[in-house]
Amino acid sequence: MIDLGLSGNPAETRVVVAMSGGVDSSTAAALVAEAGYDTIGMTMQLYDAGTPLPGQKTCCAGQDIMDARRVADQLDIPHYVLNYENRFKDQVMDDFADTYLGGATPIPCVRCNQTVKFTDMLGQARELGARALVTGHYVRRVDGAGGAELHRAADPTKDQSYFLFATTDEQLDFLRFPLGALDKAETRRQADRLGLAVADKPESMDICFVPDGDYARVVERLRPEAHDPGEIVDLEGNVLGSHDGIIHFTVGQRRGIGIGGTPAPLYVIRLEPDRRRVVVGPKEALGRKSLGVTQVNWLGDGPLKGKVHRVSVKIRSTFSPVPAILFGTGDDRAQVKFDTPQDGIAPGQACVFYQGDRVLGGGWITREV
Repeated sequence: MIDLGLSGNPAETRVVVAMSGGVDSSTAAALVAEAGYDTIGMTMQLYDAGTPLPGQKTCCAGQDIMDARRVADQLDIPHYVLNYENRFKDQVMDDFADTYLGGATPIPCVRCNQTVKFTDMLGQARELGARALVTGHYVRRVDGAGGAELHRAADPTKDQSYFLFATTDEQLDFLRFPLGALDKAETRRQADRLGLAVADKPESMDICFVPDGDYARVVERLRPEAHDPGEIVDLEGNVLGSHDGIIHFTVGQRRGIGIGGTPAPLYVIRLEPDRRRVVVGPKEALGRKSLGVTQVNWLGDGPLKGKVHRVSVKIRSTFSPVPAILFGTGDDRAQVKFDTPQDGIAPGQACVFYQGDRVLGGGWITREV
C-alpha cells in the first residue's frame, strides 16, 4: 500500500492523478485509489493525433484518452479531459520548431512539464480541492531538512529526473511520484495484479506529437521556411557540400551528414543559423571544457550565486552524469566547468545538476561558453 505522505484520513483526502493512458500513469492511479484516497483522474488532450499507423506510439490524444477513461471506469473514479491543444501548440510545439530553426536541439517534454502539466493541470487540481497531483514519472520526492527534494528514481534505467529539472519548489511540494521506488517490471506486475486493461500496453514515445519519429516533417509543417538550404563547411570555412535545412542536424551528429570521401569521420561541431551553415570536423573538435546555462531552476540548499558547487551533471538525457564545478553568474545564469572535456554539448539541451541522487536543478545550454 502506497503512502503519499499526506496527513489525515485518505478517504477524506482528495488526490488528482495525471493519466496519459499508458501503463505508468494508470498504475499510479490504481495504487492511489487502492490506498483509499478520494481519487480523480485527469487527462490532457494536447493535439490531434489523427489515425496512428500500426506500431506508432502516441500520448495524450485519441486512443490514449480512451484508454485513460477506460482505466478510470475500472477504478470507479471520476475522470476529466482537459483540452489544452492551443496552449500546447503555443508553448511546446511552436517552441520546438523555433528552437530547431535557431540551430538548437529542443526538449519538448521539459517544456510540457513546465507549462501545461505542472502549471495548468496543477492549477486545475488545486481548484478541485486536491492535496496533491500524482504522476507516473520515475523520480522520487524526498522530504529533506529544508523541504521537499527531487531525487533520481530507484531504477536508473527508467529515471526521468533529467526531464523534471525545471520543477519549482512550490510545485514539488504539491507533487507525488509513487512509481519512483519501482522498476518497470514491478510496475507491470502491479498493473497485472490490479487487472488494468493497459497492463501490456507498449511504451509511449518521448516526443508525443511526432508519432513516426520524423521531427523534420513536423518542423516543416509548422515553419515552412525550415527547408531553406545552406552550406556544409569545415572548421576553416571551406565549403564541403550543401544541405536542405539545418533542422536535419544536431551537434555531435555523425550519420546523415552527406559528406563522403574524407579520411576520417566527420561530426557536426556547431550550427550557424544566421548563415544557414553546418560546421563539421573531426571528433576531437567536439570536446569542450565548459558551458553556460540560462533560465536556471535552483533546487539546492542556499543560494546558487556567489558559491562554488561540486556536482555531477547530465548534458543529455541519454548521457551519464560527469563530475564538474558549478557556479552562478547571475540571477538565472550559471557556468559549468567539467573535470574532463565533454563531447556532444548542444545548445537547447538541458544541463542538469546532481549531488548523489539529489537533483539540484538545471538550466538550458547556451551557445556561449
